[in-house]
Amino acid sequence: MDSARAAKAGRAGQTQADKLKNYRRDYSMFDADLSGNVLNFRLLGRLLKWLVPYRVQFVQSAMLVLVTSTLAVLLPIIISIVVIDHIVRGDVPETAMDLGMIDLTEWFIGTTGLPPLGAACVLYALVQLLWAITGHYHRMTLVTAVINGLRDLRRDLFAHLETRPSQFYDRVAVGRVMTRVTNDVEALYELLRGMGSLIGELVPFFVALVVMLAISPPMTGILLLALPLMAVATHYFRAATRVLFRQTRQTVSAMNQNLQENLSGLQVVQISQRESYNHDRYMKINRRNLELETKSMKLSTLYTAFTDSMASVAMGAILWYGGGEVIQGHMRLGEMILFTHFINMLFHPVVILGEQLNILFRAMASGERIFQALDWDEKIHEPARPVTLPPRLEGQVEFRHLDFRYDFDVPVLRDVSFTIEPGEKLAIVGPTGSGKSTLIKLLGRFYDFDDNQIYLDGIDLNHIHTRDLRRRIGVVLQDFHIFSGTIFDNIALGNENVDRVRAVEAARTVNAHGFISALPDGYDTELSERGQNLSQGQRQLLAFARVLAADPEILILDEATASIDTETELLIQDALRKLTAGRTSILIAHRLQTIQEADRVLVLQDGAVAEIGTHDELLAREGLYYTLHSLQFQETA
Repeated sequence: MDSARAAKAGRAGQTQADKLKNYRRDYSMFDADLSGNVLNFRLLGRLLKWLVPYRVQFVQSAMLVLVTSTLAVLLPIIISIVVIDHIVRGDVPETAMDLGMIDLTEWFIGTTGLPPLGAACVLYALVQLLWAITGHYHRMTLVTAVINGLRDLRRDLFAHLETRPSQFYDRVAVGRVMTRVTNDVEALYELLRGMGSLIGELVPFFVALVVMLAISPPMTGILLLALPLMAVATHYFRAATRVLFRQTRQTVSAMNQNLQENLSGLQVVQISQRESYNHDRYMKINRRNLELETKSMKLSTLYTAFTDSMASVAMGAILWYGGGEVIQGHMRLGEMILFTHFINMLFHPVVILGEQLNILFRAMASGERIFQALDWDEKIHEPARPVTLPPRLEGQVEFRHLDFRYDFDVPVLRDVSFTIEPGEKLAIVGPTGSGKSTLIKLLGRFYDFDDNQIYLDGIDLNHIHTRDLRRRIGVVLQDFHIFSGTIFDNIALGNENVDRVRAVEAARTVNAHGFISALPDGYDTELSERGQNLSQGQRQLLAFARVLAADPEILILDEATASIDTETELLIQDALRKLTAGRTSILIAHRLQTIQEADRVLVLQDGAVAEIGTHDELLAREGLYYTLHSLQFQETA
């Protein structure tokens, strides 16, 4: 398919406005510490999108919490009104606020034949058991619906972040992105779970309030006088702890960062004898964390003492006022005892509400960060009508007057033009910062660039979908990534076309089969983090096997063998010859032998093509390559 046909296919191309938008994006917002002080109903509405599929479970949970809350009110009524006033004292009028418990007890006595006190005890045990069962299923149903909804949110967030371009991760710290997928989603879980618990506290609050008002409005008013004091104390406590929480979180983050830096660079720390200096730095952060944690503990202890004291004062008021009412015959003993049971039902929801407001504000900040990431629309532009590639490409690569810059005013590549013929091996050399790595990133379309600048078999790369393009390109970089899993998993990489036979054959071809077979479980050996249980040379051979098993038409290799022993290097060089045979290969060369075995050498300087030709031709010209060769590539006999 020629370039004219490809041009007709068109693409959802990147306009100049799109480019300017990318250049001017405010990436600093990913480093902002959002406080979430504003209750954002729009954000809560967006969150419902992930919760709606589990609405049946939420309805079930709501019905269960109503039953559970009602049962929680019935339990003290059985003790006070039924047992004390009805059975023991026998002075309960027909208008008593027993919520039907006296009639139920009488029916139970007649049905079972048990004595009244025994029947009341059995009824109490049954209600207690039913309360425990419905409460358990309420919590399980609520938590299941919440974690399923947030699982879907985390899945969508992960999928979205996976498709952000390299330019995004060049400017945003990976740790900040990871926080959105882990900690911030966890904050939403705490919010949604806590809201279910709050509903479970508020229902008994209102039911108990109705019963108390019906029994004694004056004594109910005495208890309600304490609620504003509880609310004010809760407000100031939560406001103070919110500030402390944010500061404590920052110190914990600083400690983790300091610890990670020291442990990952432990050899440098030890060889430079920085242990004492680093210890002092860590202890300074640790002391600040201790100060903040101590303040939080003191505030929490003071608040707990205050709420306990308020409950005790309320209890004293009930005993003083209610006792007088009982003695004077204006109130029954069981009703006064019922009030003492209801004290916690009145006070506890206020405390829980304060806690939930704090969680709510933290969740608002987390939600802002999550949706900030989900709304980040930066991406590699795909063609509107992508070209369908043939089953096998010839492998011709052409760069035509390529210009590229990462930032708006900093050019990286300038008017780069050259052609790589099918099956040719091209070595690219040049000083650091000359644009070598940028060239191969653009060939894999990890960044956007203008149309009509890079062609594959005469097809504009911008007319090929990145998914189809990257299947045809194999890349082995200096810092190639080893995933957790087995040796076979790391060769196949989830490619359905790579079975065990194909993986073994690829490993055998690139000289990796020997060391793999010597491992305890062969191809089923589990690799540690980043493949640390393999040597550098073994990891590179494994990367070669991975590429060969995928069988791409274009090979990109950033050669790195400086830290490998001679025997392993010979295996790698042999594997490299087998890997590049019959493939168009682009080699960022670091060794003279690789350069000499290449068909041609491209020399880059300051983002432009300085020279191109064979090794011998460039040496004869005595230009930049000659200078680089003299300084870097000469080897002693």
